[in-house]
Amino acid sequence: MRKTLITTVPAALIALGLATAAQAVIKIGASVSATGPAAFLGDPEAKTLQMMVDDLNAKGGIKGEKVDLVLYDDGGDANKARTFATRLIEDDGVQAIVGGTTTGTTMAILSAAEDAKVPFVSLAGAIDIVQPVKPYTFKTPHTDRMACQKIFADMQKRGFTKVGLISGTDGFGASMQAQCKDVAGDYGIGIVADETYDPKDADMTAQLTKIKNTAGVQAVLNPGFGQGPAIVTRNYHQLGIELPLYQSHGVASDGFIKLAGAEAAEGVRLPGTALLVADQLPEGDAQKPVVTAYKSAYEAKYNQPVSTFGGYAHDGFALIVDAISRAGSSKPAAIRDALEQTKGFVGTTGIYTMSPEDHLGLDLSAFRMLEVKGGGWTIVN
Repeated sequence: MRKTLITTVPAALIALGLATAAQAVIKIGASVSATGPAAFLGDPEAKTLQMMVDDLNAKGGIKGEKVDLVLYDDGGDANKARTFATRLIEDDGVQAIVGGTTTGTTMAILSAAEDAKVPFVSLAGAIDIVQPVKPYTFKTPHTDRMACQKIFADMQKRGFTKVGLISGTDGFGASMQAQCKDVAGDYGIGIVADETYDPKDADMTAQLTKIKNTAGVQAVLNPGFGQGPAIVTRNYHQLGIELPLYQSHGVASDGFIKLAGAEAAEGVRLPGTALLVADQLPEGDAQKPVVTAYKSAYEAKYNQPVSTFGGYAHDGFALIVDAISRAGSSKPAAIRDALEQTKGFVGTTGIYTMSPEDHLGLDLSAFRMLEVKGGGWTIVN
């Protein structure tokens, strides 16, 4: 499905022959999973992009040039994402791409963008997207490795040394599982149970029962995204497991609490962004003006809670706009160079400072350790 969300020159003007070369157009492409199994991620991304382009054009665009956003819904299908990426580049002639809701769709878009030398800002979490660095690929969410590090640091503070894993076998879950195993020893943590589930599974009781019966387990971590972690959380509660449960940033949203159930989700911890706790940020926090402005605008327009994943799209689009503004050019190579030179850019996810060696530009300080209390997110001090 293709949606062109913003038309740059009104049809009436074209019919009257009044469109001129002075009405320049910057074309930005996007492929997100607005429908399908990852829709709870991709739908707020699509809505955010539409809102931001609408607002930007209402304010005159980028230095007087309007933005035409060409948006496709890949439904979470990597093959469709690859097809749409090729179409964006070859048929639509976009100068940059933002999207890739999941790791799988991101990797499909990435290959097309790199081959065509079109800058691409991914909205997915796996570390493989930006490590090793690829010339034209950037991303906005923290990596899965960083999530493991943030979680293990919290576990270390709480004195946990033996942990059970239950991971999704999707691209993100498998990648985070591997990254967590790789860094666990740095925090004095041993993985004493290691179970997996298919993202389509409707019950994880058997795997959780094995973890429950494993001697010495002090806490459980669930690398994964989509509906799987919510099912894990419900089953965990049904089994009466009282060990602390950690989830990944892949489910950092109010939607996770709703899907899992507030009672089952109570006490769950995960690394999240400032956006989820905007009203709890202290005055003087550099991100507070950005997250509160985005939250207010999104919730007023769509009458639904803001999402971390929409925040990733916010930052991806904003980074591209900032790069074009600083470069003074919408040529793909100029945008790429400016993205790589981003310094101190304040987004909803963190403060980005990129370099030729770092196409993410965030560190662990941008993560907030959050816990579900009373059906909502709170900051863990």
